[in-house]
Amino acid sequence: MEQETQELRRAGLKVTHPRMRILQIFEEVRHLTAEDVYKRLLASQEDIGLATVYRVLTQFEAAGILVKHNFEGGQAVYELDRGKHHDHMIDVDSGKVIEFVSEEIERLQQEIAARHGYVIEDHSLVLYVRPKRK
Repeated sequence: MEQETQELRRAGLKVTHPRMRILQIFEEVRHLTAEDVYKRLLASQEDIGLATVYRVLTQFEAAGILVKHNFEGGQAVYELDRGKHHDHMIDVDSGKVIEFVSEEIERLQQEIAARHGYVIEDHSLVLYVRPKRK
């Protein structure tokens, strides 16, 4: 609870019940849509409306607490911004988001950019995957 309070204050946001609860939910689960957050609030019998969820998510994104991803064919997915780069795989059947880090992929991207006379400023890699059929 104290960690969430400090994080909100560092971001310049007032500590409110909806902000605290939504931040706690993201501490428990990595990747969520606004609707996922709202369903979790309903399941825990919180009286926080969907409009409030969207407003808080927008505030968190603007404050650098959350990162918003717009993966193909789906809704916006949010995750806590912990400052560590990682890439994503999206299971096209279930919509599950899987994080991964690959030093080899990072190195290859740098080499490819350099070969073409560029330096990478930023990038995002998303792989759309399906489980192997046996």
